[in-house]
Amino acid sequence: MMVRVYIRSVLIGAALACCFVAALLALDVGHLRHLILNSPSGWLALCMLVFFNAIVFAGVQFAIVVMMQAETPPSTGRRAWILRPRMVAVPQRSVARAGRK
Repeated sequence: MMVRVYIRSVLIGAALACCFVAALLALDVGHLRHLILNSPSGWLALCMLVFFNAIVFAGVQFAIVVMMQAETPPSTGRRAWILRPRMVAVPQRSVARAGRK
């Protein structure tokens, strides 16, 4: 289950990274568009921007999903049976105190 959640987070992070880099290039922040389009190795800079932003966004997305799971306990499956609190009767011995006045 966690692998599926991680893969989904990586895909969402990659999509967010592509949108973020597209917005950076569209708004020409710091003249990045000019640098990437006029440099012979601009494609490498573009790939690095997308890749490293995808790592950051995927990590944040995965952390959010994991933290949200900590708040909601599982309702079905084997983990729910293990985490369910059980009431157990514990026998107690009565001890009379001697020498009580």
